[in-house]
Amino acid sequence: MSKKNLQTKKRGTYKVVMHNDNHNTFDHVIDCIMDICGYNYLQAVQCAILVHEAKRCSIFEDRYEECEYAARLLSKNGLTVTIEKC
Repeated sequence: MSKKNLQTKKRGTYKVVMHNDNHNTFDHVIDCIMDICGYNYLQAVQCAILVHEAKRCSIFEDRYEECEYAARLLSKNGLTVTIEKC
């Protein structure tokens, strides 16, 4: 795939989706969402509850490059995330 096709493919808005797991604590998930995604405490708690109950939750939305960076940081902190096109 050419560089131009790759750039065109990554245009638009993307989202980082966090998936439920059995090894991270609520406190760790909440801290990561606040630190990396910029949410306040109550917003982060709501996201953590949604991830736990619905098994997944969109926690960040932006351009592909920004989502990729946030997803990398979340993954480094042991969280399971994917990037999806909006």
